[in-house]
Amino acid sequence: MYSKILIANRGEIAVRVIRACKEMGIATVAVYSEADADALHVALADERYCIGSAPASESYLNENRIISAALVSGAQAIHPGYGFLSENAHFARLCASNGIAFIGPEAETMERLSDKAAIKRLMSEAGLPVIPGTEALRDAGHALKEAERIGYPVMLKSSFGGGGRGIRLVSSAEEMESAFMASAAESAASFGKSDIYMEKYVYPARHIEIQVLADEQGNVVCLGERDCSIQRKHQKLIEESPSPAVSHEQRAAIFEKVTAAVKSIGYTGVGTLEFLLDKSGNFWFMEMNVRLQVEHTVTESLTGIDLVKWQIRVSAGVPLNFTQEDIDLSGSAIECRINARTTGKVEFVHVAGGPFVRFDSYIVAGTEITPYYDALLGKLIIYAGSREEALRKMKAALCEMVLYGVENNIEEQIDIVGSEKFMSGGYDLSYFEE
Repeated sequence: MYSKILIANRGEIAVRVIRACKEMGIATVAVYSEADADALHVALADERYCIGSAPASESYLNENRIISAALVSGAQAIHPGYGFLSENAHFARLCASNGIAFIGPEAETMERLSDKAAIKRLMSEAGLPVIPGTEALRDAGHALKEAERIGYPVMLKSSFGGGGRGIRLVSSAEEMESAFMASAAESAASFGKSDIYMEKYVYPARHIEIQVLADEQGNVVCLGERDCSIQRKHQKLIEESPSPAVSHEQRAAIFEKVTAAVKSIGYTGVGTLEFLLDKSGNFWFMEMNVRLQVEHTVTESLTGIDLVKWQIRVSAGVPLNFTQEDIDLSGSAIECRINARTTGKVEFVHVAGGPFVRFDSYIVAGTEITPYYDALLGKLIIYAGSREEALRKMKAALCEMVLYGVENNIEEQIDIVGSEKFMSGGYDLSYFEE
């Protein structure tokens, strides 16, 4: 097991990983930008190193400075969190060449799975139902021909990266050229690559993702599914597990297929397979995220399994000490993302307490919210014995929460959780359209 880990990230995920390491008796090293000098993750870590100015390109994306900090501190491993360098095969290879463990898949695995069009082919060969689509498109003309073959409407997506970047819905041939150019430009700006692929637009549908954990010994466990259908502009706002739209029989069937697929590609570590669930109850594979998800906390609250600790253990070669039969998916867990709508200084924050109420965050009174990074302030997560009870608990927790100094979306989350559409469980990706 590692004795010292550098956390190559910031915000709530850096705090989350540091806390897990402390509970495991592992020393921690924080890196930070000049804008984050007073951040909570910096204060909590055992060691800290400034790696550059505020822009992420000068700090949290600066591979050489992060490696230098790891070497100077004597860290044996680097945990990338999510975002930034978490799915960067070049960085994983750089870690290996410097004798540092990268807590995540091997560089070769990331390269093999990073192309979303290619992984759809791999998963189709492994037996998963895949949305009809294409490999990388050459140009807008190529996109037009493929759209005619697949049938409108279609979605253009970046072959690399995630977070909703580069996605465009195309309903007709007249929209294709401008949509293709916009999608490619956004992909290039966000991920450094302009590769675009196309898939059939499944509508109406729900966004369902399945959390997996796999060790080096070939054991794979599915830790339940998360319903991530409450999204605005492809950005998730609320997640819950289990999904109110998935039956016990559907769950068992898709878990069996996912387990076989993950074993077939030789994957190790934490990973998430994302699906669309259509109105007929069919699952359609979209992509696989080879990192920790923002919403991993929902799965932790439902199952009682600490994903960060197991991610670290698996990276160190420790086998899983539980099987699929040991996973208890009873009850209901819900997460609301609390996002900033303005920059500024947090003047006061109060969060609800009580049994099975959790708030993962990095903010305290005095925290400066800058324009340089993600708008996520924290995640409010609750667990209860039933979905009905979970809804009441979440609404109560949101109503008690107070945050002054920075405009935020707490009131919006109260409205969503209390809406008839959400409470009934009959919502899908069209929630905000309706």
